[in-house]
Amino acid sequence: MPEVTIKVGGRDYVVACQAGEEQYLQAAAGMLDAEASALAGQGAHLPESRLLLMAGLMLADKTAGLEDQLRAAESRAGVAEDEAERLRGAPAPEPERVEVAVIPEAVTDTLAELAARAEAMAATVEEKVG
Repeated sequence: MPEVTIKVGGRDYVVACQAGEEQYLQAAAGMLDAEASALAGQGAHLPESRLLLMAGLMLADKTAGLEDQLRAAESRAGVAEDEAERLRGAPAPEPERVEVAVIPEAVTDTLAELAARAEAMAATVEEKVG
């Protein structure tokens, strides 16, 4: 079983852990040290056991808050999954009817005729002016 030296509250501790868990132990020790350093930085001159107890309680409080957030997120995810399942099982919505205006052929023909007349008139004016 490997032994790891960790630093918490300015003190070194040798702790045994399972093989392969050294990095997790170092990370946990870093979090505990951050809380202990915050307490020490506030001018608290606590005995070692009291410092570790307070730092552990601060971490436990943060963990409890995160667990509450996790439960709330899991609940929201469950509601979203239920809604997605309901929508998957629902029949497809009826397609919307979209009406597009169709210009009657007579109007198109009349507009083409008017355009041709306008072009002819423009050509006539151009010949007389030019």
